[in-house]
Amino acid sequence: MAIGTGIVLLVAGLILALDVIQVDLDFIDDGALGTILIVAGVLAIVLSLIVNAQRSRHTVVEDRVVDDRRVR
Repeated sequence: MAIGTGIVLLVAGLILALDVIQVDLDFIDDGALGTILIVAGVLAIVLSLIVNAQRSRHTVVEDRVVDDRRVR
């Protein structure tokens, strides 16, 4: 889910940074807001990939004893 959020932030930031859409508010700079959204999107994607890589590294091995034999 964080990868999708990162992609949405990245696309929104690129739209604002490349002046595809212009926000006509005096107190908001389109380029700065676009850059902030691009950085936030890239961070969200990278962090979610790191967390998913760490999550998949853990394996659980369960030992059972059945009829006096160890079964894995």
